[in-house]
Amino acid sequence: MTRENEMFEYEIATARRADLIREADRYRMAREAKKAPRTSRGQESERTVSRHRSLFTRAA
Repeated sequence: MTRENEMFEYEIATARRADLIREADRYRMAREAKKAPRTSRGQESERTVSRHRSLFTRAA
C-alpha cells in the first residue's frame, strides 16, 4: 500500500468517526427532548418573573 492510500483511508475513517459522533449526539438530544417536561416556556418565564417581582424597583 502506498503512503497516499494510507492517508486516504485515514481521512475516510476520520470522517466516518465524525459522522457517527454527530449521529449519536442527534439521537441523544432527541431522547432527552422526549423525556423533558412538556410545559410551555412562555408560561414558565411568567411564573418566574412574577415570583420575584418585589425584588426589583420599577423603571421610569
